Amino acid sequence: MVESLGSLSGTPWVYVIVGLSVVLDVFVPILPSGILVITAATTAAGSGPTADVAATVHSGNQLAEMASLVLCAATASVLGDLVAYRLAWRGGDRFDRAIGRSRRLTAAQQRLGAALTRGGGGIVVLARFAPAGRSVVSLGAGVAHRAAREFLPWSALAGLVWAAYSVSLGYFGGHWLGASWVSTALSVLALFVAGSVAVYLVRRPERETAAR
Repeated sequence: MVESLGSLSGTPWVYVIVGLSVVLDVFVPILPSGILVITAATTAAGSGPTADVAATVHSGNQLAEMASLVLCAATASVLGDLVAYRLAWRGGDRFDRAIGRSRRLTAAQQRLGAALTRGGGGIVVLARFAPAGRSVVSLGAGVAHRAAREFLPWSALAGLVWAAYSVSLGYFGGHWLGASWVSTALSVLALFVAGSVAVYLVRRPERETAAR
């Protein structure tokens, strides 16, 4: 994957691939959109000239490319959330049945449902990092007919935080270790750690309530 995206680095196709993956993984949570974002950032950061002047110019180009990746991933995240939200709003029963057919989505819905009621918008940000959390939040908000003004600002913040974190992992991994599978694997591991922390924080009030 590193080599494939590396050959497209600096071309619009990188943003097309990343954007489509991020938009679609709200419906298909198994899509590796986070891995693609990290890999794109790693390949962009891990290659380039080493001469002083050329390296300085290239560094500026890299930062611009990182900013573009963040903007692309964040925008695609919000767009996917909005599409899922509107579709679920119009066909809530069908999406409830669709979630019910997936054990993973059903389990996530059960965990996040009460948490959304307790935590409000902040949970939307945490859920963006949790496995299947984005799908449950976006579809759940539509099924419950939550007002767009209550959901979309938090969706935008969640998408921006997630995109910035993922691109930063790829950038620093590629900058320090080069564009290799090792740097990509370590960055992806850090993304999964963030997801595990997000799940823990979402479920923490449940544990405290059960303990009491």
